[in-house]
Amino acid sequence: MLLKGRQCLTLAKRYLTTQIPYVQGQSPAPKIREYFYYIDHEGMLFLDDARIKNFTSCFKEKQFLEFFFKRIRLNDGERYRDDFPFVSLCGRERNYIRCDDVPIVFTHIFKTPDCSEKLSYGHAGDILHVPWEPSRIFMFPTSGRVYHPAPERYGSVGLVRSRLSIELSKNFRFSNGEESPPTHFTWDSVEHELDMDWWKSTYISQREEPME
Repeated sequence: MLLKGRQCLTLAKRYLTTQIPYVQGQSPAPKIREYFYYIDHEGMLFLDDARIKNFTSCFKEKQFLEFFFKRIRLNDGERYRDDFPFVSLCGRERNYIRCDDVPIVFTHIFKTPDCSEKLSYGHAGDILHVPWEPSRIFMFPTSGRVYHPAPERYGSVGLVRSRLSIELSKNFRFSNGEESPPTHFTWDSVEHELDMDWWKSTYISQREEPME
């Protein structure tokens, strides 16, 4: 399931000028409830209509975040598909989601007891994670944003939060010049040649930012 077009990127801009009509908890059909959420570029989850979106107003309960994020998928239904490209289904609740960039934002790297490295997301501690692949990160030089593969149900690509991406970017090498994406990345004293192909058929390859 790969995102096509510039969905998440343009939705945030559209929302600034167009108010989407909905009521939190509305019931379009018997026993069906609809709620609306927003994920910012740091990966924090909010009610979409929250006036102030910061650490105080975001959802923090890890069990809820695990439950919510594990059920995120592309919104392929007829309702709100253009404005909320993702949905998290919980029984008879439909939780529609829009995002500043992509729904999965990686927050930190950690080691498991068997010493494998994982990349955590969703602000659920170490509960939600993917394998850390240092050869498969990608950075846009114009924005400085860093990306890493994510599970297919989320669109196959995740954003690395700014605090972590700043630390990682210190280890990039730009063989083609700093106006082009980095070509190598050093992790644990090992230099990796970056895979420049994994993102080409995903959402990243269709962003409104120049590759070169």
